[in-house]
This record gives sequence, structure tokens and C-alpha cells, in this order.
Amino acid sequence: MSEECDCPPCEDGLPPWLATFADLMSLLMCFFVLLLSFAEMDVLKYKQVAGALKLAFGVQRDVKAIEIPKGTSVIAQQYSPGKPTEVTPLEIMREKATDDTKVNLDFTDSTTKNAENISAEEAEAVARHQAQQDAKEEAEELQKELASAIADGLLEVEAFNDRVLIRIRERGSFASGQAKLKKEFLPILKLISEVLNQRDGHFIIAGHTDDIPIQTKQFRSNWDLSAARAASVVHYFIKQGDVDPERMEIRALSDNEPLVPNDSWENRAQNRRVEISVLHGNRLPNDLESPSENVDFVQ
Repeated sequence: MSEECDCPPCEDGLPPWLATFADLMSLLMCFFVLLLSFAEMDVLKYKQVAGALKLAFGVQRDVKAIEIPKGTSVIAQQYSPGKPTEVTPLEIMREKATDDTKVNLDFTDSTTKNAENISAEEAEAVARHQAQQDAKEEAEELQKELASAIADGLLEVEAFNDRVLIRIRERGSFASGQAKLKKEFLPILKLISEVLNQRDGHFIIAGHTDDIPIQTKQFRSNWDLSAARAASVVHYFIKQGDVDPERMEIRALSDNEPLVPNDSWENRAQNRRVEISVLHGNRLPNDLESPSENVDFVQ
């Protein structure tokens, strides 16, 4: 037998606690709505997150072109807002999506891309050609600044690849077999020092002699004579011309680099000289060829 329990009769209407519960839920909803209204949204961060999610799920969208792509050549140009790639007439013209969430976007154009593909030999040839042009322009400036001494036949200015050469003739600068500068040549050296101070780079002062051997108490050989003449020019530049000694270098070449064959007194006089190489910002020239290698008779 089942026992019947006597329950008290239920009152009509909702229980009293339900009103309090409803008020509490309404207040909580209003509280969260206020919090959301006070919050600020970082649009850039939202886009980065959205872009990361898009890439994570592999979302790719094809944009169909309604009109025919306009351009001078269908092969050379393609309809794409992204980085252009090489296409052929058989390839489909399709939008290429780019990652706009990168910190640094790639804006490489075709010119930069072609420059990256230049070989080392081509880049070296371009640099050499530019150096030759710069040397030629600087040689023209030096010729204008030293025009008076060049007209008198005391100086010569030539351009060799990445350097400019100022050639000091023996006539008027040194006595035969001597390394002491003549007084009448000092104003020209002063002018040369002023010209050098206006330029950057390294200066190489090289002494040259002819093939007639010399052996005196002062000079044991042509090596001593060529070195002493180059040193005389450097000492004057330092003391009277205020040229920085760290920018200069002395070389003695004796009779190893003649300009012309040593077969006459006139040619030997041309080979007796002091040469000042003005290098463009480097301590050594790009090529170590001497000006004498331009002469056909040199073996």
C-alpha cells in the first residue's frame, strides 16, 4: 500500500523570492553593459588578431574581375594589388593576398628586384665606372686650380681609375742629383697643399728617378734619391702646408716605373719626377697599376 502524504495547499501566484532574484539579474546585466560601454577597443590589435585567425584557418578569397584588366601589355603587367610576379599568358590573373599584419611591409619594386639580381662582376664594373667618372671630374677641377703651374710645364694632372695624379717635374723643383727643393718652386707647393687640404682621402707621394745610377756621400743609390725627394715634399706639406701627416705616405720607386724609355736626356728628364696620388677615401687604390703600365715599351 502506498502511503499518501498530506501537502499543504499552494498559494496562488509566484513565490516571493522570485522578484528579488529577477531584480538581481537585471542589476547584473546593467552592470556588465556599463562595463562594456566604458571599455576601449584597440582597432589595430583587433585587426592583427583577426588577420592571425584568418591565416590560421587558411581563409583565401578569390576576387573575380568584372572588367578586363587595363594595361599596356597583358604579359608585362598583371591585375594584382599585391607584389607583382612574373607571369605568362597561360597563368591565371588572380589577386595575391599580402600579410598586412607585418611590422615592415615589403614594398620592393621591380627596379630594386633587378638591382638585387646584379652579379658581383656587374656591380664591380659599375663601381669602377663611377670611380673613373669621379676621378675625371676631380682631375678637371685640379687642372683649373693649378692652371698656372701646368701652363709653365711644372705640373701635370691625370686621372687613373679611382685616383687623381699630380706629377711634379724635376725642372724647377729639384736640382740634378739633389733632394732639396728650390726656393722658386715653394709657392707652387704651397698652392698644391691648399688644394689637398680641400679634399678628403689619402695621399701617396712617390719619388722617381732615371736609370743613371748615383752613388754619393748623401745618396747611396737611386732609391735614396727618390725617397729623399718624396720626403722633402712631405716635410714641406706638413710644416708649411698644414697637411695632416696621417693622410700621407711616402714611396720610393727609383727607376722602376719610367714614363718613357730612358734612351735620351729629354726622356730621362721626364722620368725624374715626384707623383702625388690623391685617393678617394681609401688608403690603397682599387687597382695597383702604375701610370707607366700605359706605355707600350714597358715589358
